[in-house]
Amino acid sequence: MVVDTGPDFRQQMLRVGISSLEAVLLTHEHNDHVIGLDDVRPFNFRSGRDMPVLALPRVLGEVKKRFSYIFDAKAYPGIPRLNLRPIDKDQPFDIGGMHFQPILVNHGKLPILGFRLGDLTYITDAKTIDESELEKVRGSKYLVLNALHHKEHHSHLNLEQALDIIYNIKPERAFLTHISHRMGKRAEVEKQLPDNVHLAYDGQELWF
Repeated sequence: MVVDTGPDFRQQMLRVGISSLEAVLLTHEHNDHVIGLDDVRPFNFRSGRDMPVLALPRVLGEVKKRFSYIFDAKAYPGIPRLNLRPIDKDQPFDIGGMHFQPILVNHGKLPILGFRLGDLTYITDAKTIDESELEKVRGSKYLVLNALHHKEHHSHLNLEQALDIIYNIKPERAFLTHISHRMGKRAEVEKQLPDNVHLAYDGQELWF
């Protein structure tokens, strides 16, 4: 699976040697999370099937607008083939033998999704999370959570706010993602973090 297909989606897949992909899960429709979707076509060619794309109905509507050529009645040969599947926050789903629980978070005023897979919860671009949705996160051993930088931001958690959520959830390990260059250098920032909290980095692998 892959969560979101950003501008460097192709390079990410090549870097880690991914040769097959079961599905794409989209958190929301902002370009830094969807604009690489065209590059699923090599996986179409390899598998001979349409790529399942799971997201909120609103997000799938935006996919149809931004990639309208994919859905044109007279589509040219070689376009990506997508199987759009709507989901919502109260609709767990299974793909490839894995069970996913969507988690609704607020990206400013925009409702978007995070996902829980067993002991791992992945949340990006959150600003606030309602208590009812936090209940879905409780018990996670591993939490990936956005923390933009140190200052207040209108649509993203800052470091202090992210640490408050981590303290509330109490995972064994937490990794901060969607980090701005204004956060500072990793070696310096990590000295200020609790022992179980780390800044995530490109190419990082977690085994659990």
